[in-house]
Amino acid sequence: MQLAQAFLQGGVQEMLAERGVNVDHSTIYRWVQRYAPEMEKRLRWYWRNPSDLCPWHMDETYVKVNGRWAYLYRAVDSRGRTVDFYISSRRNSKAAYRFLGKILNNVKKWQIPRFINTDKAPAYGRALALLKREGRCPSDVEHRQIKYRNNVIECDHGKLKRIIGATLGFKSMKTAYATIKGIEVMRALRKGQASAFYYGDPLGEMRLVSRVFEM
Repeated sequence: MQLAQAFLQGGVQEMLAERGVNVDHSTIYRWVQRYAPEMEKRLRWYWRNPSDLCPWHMDETYVKVNGRWAYLYRAVDSRGRTVDFYISSRRNSKAAYRFLGKILNNVKKWQIPRFINTDKAPAYGRALALLKREGRCPSDVEHRQIKYRNNVIECDHGKLKRIIGATLGFKSMKTAYATIKGIEVMRALRKGQASAFYYGDPLGEMRLVSRVFEM
């Protein structure tokens, strides 16, 4: 039940405890696999509703899936707010293209910042160039590769890895992605990314989750 423990640490346990609800790890595990992807889908509009154009910072980290390393592509803005994430069995231009394409598919053109910062891996540059040629990324978006500017995403990686560090690895890509979706959404809520929808309500996060499942 290590995955359940990781998800509990990701915020579910705290949110339920605030309402006096106690559940065991096996129950949380079943919830994760069944509801985390749907929760991420229903809450996306709330936590991915940027009101400014802070630069995006992109990088990838490692997670173990069925005894092998997989690559978790992630992006945060300069304030540390989660932008998006994507898991891949490979670390190459194709994976970077899919990750960037996923982000661009979920935002309006006016929500795309002027600057995108990555490490010096050539995959991101190739992916951005292709997306610009396809008209999916504005041509004036500047790709920066300044290492120290990516401290914000590396710090966020560390916080995420401490949560999923309670696991012994994931059994499949499907299990990994479902669990990570749940953890990332809960972390985004904990960062206050949807606070405009429940400002001043101490139980706002839980009420928001409940509301989207009642729609």
